[in-house]
Amino acid sequence: MAPERDLFSYPKYWAECFGPAPFLPMSRAEMDKLGWDSCDVILVVGDAYVDHPSFGMAVVGRMLEAQGYRVGLICQPDWHSKDDFMRLGKPNLFFGVSAGNMDSMINRYTADKKLRHDDAYTPGDIGGKRPDRAVTVYTQRCKEAYKEVPVIIGGIEASLRRIAHYDYWSEKVRRSVIFDAKADILIYGNAERPLVEVAHRIASGIPVSEIQDVRGTAVIRKEPLPGWRGVDSTAIDKVGKIDPIPNPYGADDVGCSSYSEFAKAGIDLTKPAEVEAKPIMVQAPRQKPWEQTYVKLPAFEQVSVNKPLYAHASRILHQETNPGCARAIMQRHGDRHIWVNPPAFPLSTAEMDLVFGLPYQRVPHPVYGKAKIPAYEMIKTSVNIMRGCFGGCSFCSITEHEGRIIQSRSKESIMQEIKDIRDKVPGFTGVISDLGGPTANMYRLNCKNPKAEQTCRRPSCVYPTICEHMDTDQSPTVELYREARNLPGIKKVLVASGVRYDLAVEDPNYVKELVQHHVGGYLKIAPEHTEEGPLSKMMKPGMGAYDKFKEMFDRFSKEAGKEQYLIPYFIASHPGTTDLDMINLALWLKARDFRLDQVQNFYPSPMANATTIYHTEMNSLKNINKANTEVVPVPKGERQRRLHKAILRYHDPKGWPIIREALIRLKMQHLIGRGKDCLVPPESKDEQQQRPQRGGKPALTRHTGLNPAAQATARSKHSTANGKANGKAKAEQAASKPASQAPLKGKPAVKGKPAAKTGRAGS
Repeated sequence: MAPERDLFSYPKYWAECFGPAPFLPMSRAEMDKLGWDSCDVILVVGDAYVDHPSFGMAVVGRMLEAQGYRVGLICQPDWHSKDDFMRLGKPNLFFGVSAGNMDSMINRYTADKKLRHDDAYTPGDIGGKRPDRAVTVYTQRCKEAYKEVPVIIGGIEASLRRIAHYDYWSEKVRRSVIFDAKADILIYGNAERPLVEVAHRIASGIPVSEIQDVRGTAVIRKEPLPGWRGVDSTAIDKVGKIDPIPNPYGADDVGCSSYSEFAKAGIDLTKPAEVEAKPIMVQAPRQKPWEQTYVKLPAFEQVSVNKPLYAHASRILHQETNPGCARAIMQRHGDRHIWVNPPAFPLSTAEMDLVFGLPYQRVPHPVYGKAKIPAYEMIKTSVNIMRGCFGGCSFCSITEHEGRIIQSRSKESIMQEIKDIRDKVPGFTGVISDLGGPTANMYRLNCKNPKAEQTCRRPSCVYPTICEHMDTDQSPTVELYREARNLPGIKKVLVASGVRYDLAVEDPNYVKELVQHHVGGYLKIAPEHTEEGPLSKMMKPGMGAYDKFKEMFDRFSKEAGKEQYLIPYFIASHPGTTDLDMINLALWLKARDFRLDQVQNFYPSPMANATTIYHTEMNSLKNINKANTEVVPVPKGERQRRLHKAILRYHDPKGWPIIREALIRLKMQHLIGRGKDCLVPPESKDEQQQRPQRGGKPALTRHTGLNPAAQATARSKHSTANGKANGKAKAEQAASKPASQAPLKGKPAVKGKPAAKTGRAGS
């Protein structure tokens, strides 16, 4: 699946003579020191500038610099006017706009839509340094500053909003962000390959309006690209005439009726024909069925009001993510269309090495002084060894952004970066904080069948089971770990990235190496849930794989003489989750003495499969049609989401009242008590006194200000009423309490055996 052109094969732009800058300039003064009269490209970004390969603006900026361009940065500008967007002057070629390493809405709001007051990508961890929907706002200000300068948008925010998408914060379907931002080109996914091609085309004098066919980009068009053939995405989308697709296998097969025609002519097809020997003519390669073909999705006006069509469009989009066989996508918005070209080809190992080997300073820009940037502090001694993830978890956006194909660096490149950290990072203590990536144990794992890899449209290579074509040999990762920890000056190499444990158990040697040498006492893994309902909508394995991994983890820890613990991570309120599912998960946690301090409610990020299920309440992981429409339970509303979060933190007294209400409603009062099989204790006297009476009036207490006689009378009446109520509740509880104490009839609440030694965990 190699691209037509290597990333570093383009002729360098004339400004290469200036050489690389110590830091990409953020001011006119810095430009003057470099001898620049102008910038060729100006990047406008929502994050503070950290010259490190874990920060998108540094990678993109250094990549363009390596092509010979002079690149300036405007980071976290004041968006209330165009003035701050003019601080570096007018760029010669284009503006590049990104919200930063995070989506601006997720960065600014919690899963409960509460405004955050911190920002890990800002000096001092101060919130409010970027606007809502930063890509749109920044682009509009760039256009105000220099109307004629092209604007190219990219990064995670633009990437996940490339077509009509459900927006959690406004609770409606919004247009593709390129329409709202009024940008010229949208780049989705990792930007290096499409951005370099677009930059060289613009530099060569091609108008940006004519740059329409670059892989990994989306543009606004009136009609399909010339020469492309369309196919309707669904029979229920009556959107007009679509050009027919020619037979991908050339001429039609010869039918049985044709044989009789040959027989009439006296030709015996069972004997080889006697023909004159002629030179062999090489035929042109046949066009593959997905080449020069686009899929026409239901229009924005349709998916914005029709949930089945929205679910269908989402399903089609996720099928068109493999660069080897993806078709272009076209979706009408009013009288225009968003045209999404097929994804860019992944980087080769050699290209990855060159990208990560660019002259990064690995520290924040000096303009920030001694101010701490939390995101940098977290990753300054970590090394990214690969990109992409073939897990396909429905709530995760890695697949939509980086793709399923793993792009790995060479071992030599990784070792060199570790040496750079050792020699250049101030205050380095000899500990590499993480050697990983989106998933810790997918390094150099790819499909063993190149043809299958090129044509596969599966959303996951490991769900519902690991594909037979997927390589599960993790010995290259083991070799990498061993060489990294043996480097001079390196005391410890930790693995903090998420481990895909269902993949890890396929290679016990990997688990042993990880557990005995690269765990700092605790290892975080993400089962996400214990129940089949939510797990099937998450596209995550069952708890059998977790139990197998835990058995290996405990055994190898014991062999090494180490006391180490697994910290499982779970999601509350995920689509497909019922109240009963959450209660069973809480009982599983309680049986193992897990007490989760930090709990995450499901966050519907744009374009994720789980977000589609959340919005439509349909299982978009399957075909959407009248005969097969699965209605999915989706926890919505503040009260139910708060309940699920409280159940996951069953040990927190603040959540006990709402949990008791739910247990009574579900006729599971037997889980209210002080026994080891109970989930929450019964209501205390203090809680009874503080509980509001009917009508919302507080119960009478010694703080009500009544005279002593009135207080005594009130206390007497209140005690009598409470006594009757408690007696009735106890009678109901005794009547409904099954002898077995099981929370569910015919289904055990807790799966597997309790762990012998797990400790308390916080995820």
